[in-house]
Amino acid sequence: MGTWQNSVHTQSDDKYFEFGDVTYTDKTRAVIKVQDGCNQFCSYCIIPYARGRIRSRDRENVLKEIDGLAKKGYKEVVITGIHVASYGKDLNNNYFLIDLLEDINKINGIERIRLGSLEPTLITDEFTERISKLSKICHHFHLSLQSGCDKTLKEMNRKYTTKEFENVTNRLRRVFNDVILTTDIIVGFPGESEEDFKSTYDFLKKIKFYKMHVFKYSPRKGTVAAKMKNQISPEIKDSRSKALIELSDLNEKDYLNEYIGKTVEVLFEEKEGDLIKGHTQNYILVKKCGNAKINNIEKVEINGAGNDYLMGI
Repeated sequence: MGTWQNSVHTQSDDKYFEFGDVTYTDKTRAVIKVQDGCNQFCSYCIIPYARGRIRSRDRENVLKEIDGLAKKGYKEVVITGIHVASYGKDLNNNYFLIDLLEDINKINGIERIRLGSLEPTLITDEFTERISKLSKICHHFHLSLQSGCDKTLKEMNRKYTTKEFENVTNRLRRVFNDVILTTDIIVGFPGESEEDFKSTYDFLKKIKFYKMHVFKYSPRKGTVAAKMKNQISPEIKDSRSKALIELSDLNEKDYLNEYIGKTVEVLFEEKEGDLIKGHTQNYILVKKCGNAKINNIEKVEINGAGNDYLMGI
């Protein structure tokens, strides 16, 4: 396992100020990288070649770091990595991501634990049952799907089918009634036909993610996909990307409107003119007028919605 430097940085929607290996902002959330590298070898991805095989941080190192952040006043930590679902698989001590999350949940001062992008295969019945018992876990899960077409998933060398992925979303929705699911999608993968794209569109419409991050496929030198025949034209990629972004925007609007009249808990993070803004536990942006305190969790009554945020009083 490689040598680890202090890997914490605080997350911001705008910019970071970097000092050596540590990245700081004046925000309220700290991002903890617990793992590096990847063993998945998806056909479109260069990361396993560029970053190497998985390497996990020692649990005591991670827990000590988070305890120190709690003592400094941070209320939320984001647990992330290149392939965070692989955490612990290289340590040979039968201590995995769910075990780490259970230990972080015990740290005084930390009120929210948020997870970075997750491989869907991590979300087993056992994982879901155990994580549902953690009071500090945020009910927001970013599940990396990439395609809603089984043929394309196979060519991408993803390790699941659309049916298996749907089962994962159903598990999470059964145990968290307010869960927010987001995802990544690649359009225009080599050989993606109109029928393949329609399968993806229909699947995404069925799952109804809160938000989808849509990427147009771009060849990476040295990857299997870069050598594939039937590369898709930029015009088709643009058209498919536009269709999915429009679907994502509609989904987000529907979700936001459902919150009008409800009361939510918001961790306030920064000022925006006369407003103060922050996120709910399931990572919906909320803005309000008034004297809420930065780095404080407060109840907010929702009385309206913008394009990508809720308004509260």
